[in-house]
Amino acid sequence: MKGYRRYFLNKAGWFVITLIAAFLLNFFLPRMMPGDPVAAIVARQAQGMSNSTGVQAIYEQYTKLFGTDKPLFQQFFIYMGNVLRGDFGYSFSQYPRTVAEVLSASLWWTVVLQFPAIIFGWVVGNSLGAIAAYRKGGLDKVAMPISILISNLPAFGMAVILLVVFAATLKWLPASGGYAFDMIPSLSVNFLGSALLHYILPFASIVLLAIGGQAIGMRSMAIYELNADYVRYSRFMGIKDNQISRYVFRNAMLPQITGLALAIGTMIGGALVAEIIFSYPGLGTVLLTAISGRDYPLISAVTLIITIMALIANFAIEILYGFIDPRIKAAQSD
Repeated sequence: MKGYRRYFLNKAGWFVITLIAAFLLNFFLPRMMPGDPVAAIVARQAQGMSNSTGVQAIYEQYTKLFGTDKPLFQQFFIYMGNVLRGDFGYSFSQYPRTVAEVLSASLWWTVVLQFPAIIFGWVVGNSLGAIAAYRKGGLDKVAMPISILISNLPAFGMAVILLVVFAATLKWLPASGGYAFDMIPSLSVNFLGSALLHYILPFASIVLLAIGGQAIGMRSMAIYELNADYVRYSRFMGIKDNQISRYVFRNAMLPQITGLALAIGTMIGGALVAEIIFSYPGLGTVLLTAISGRDYPLISAVTLIITIMALIANFAIEILYGFIDPRIKAAQSD
């Protein structure tokens, strides 16, 4: 127990250090971008005004509102205090909306897109990989080369291919958006049907890549385990193949479960490319708009959410492995 306490404290310490570094980078890096976003807001608000004193007064009013009139390190501590209260401030690019309002409107689009895609891709990909490793034959010779090809495509490449083929050429599915532009989000049958049509291509672009990667990973791990010494010894002892296969695939699943946990932890950032290419109303599109508008609060909030979820997922996996992996248990007891 003492060994595990030392292991836990070590992981927790690195978690805290990484989290502090993430807060620092998420705050300072966006603010190092060139340009003045407050000046852009004032330009919109002061259209038609010829009085330079009035424009300057509006500018000073907005710098006080957004806190950009203070030194950067003072802004950081104010920002930290506000974030701990769940207040990310106003969005520069979508003022007068707050960052929390922007995120709440787009976060669920990303979750609904990513979570089912991750689970579906993980289940199908691991099933294909396990069957290919165990049975070999035609499935292994056909499915695996296809999986390798698909998994090596960049995320934007898969999205562009689906967009060109099914939206631009065949015109079977809409090319962009989360629903028809003449609709208002609701629970009506027409809206849900439109949202489902717009959902198919972004979902498919994520799922296909997930299936390919998971199938290759599972096949490699299963083949490694099937050739392990304990499998040969078990067969020598007369243990049935069905029982051996359960142990083999349970061991092969450990890295795949790690991949699943990390994918769920990072799902907020995982669909950014697909969302941007298909103009899907999730966090990817919001982040692109924020970067274009030098929207520091919104950029910091989105990247901070992505970073924290990834850190929590990684920390949870390491703590869980401390319990279930016998190699880590042995190292703790030394």
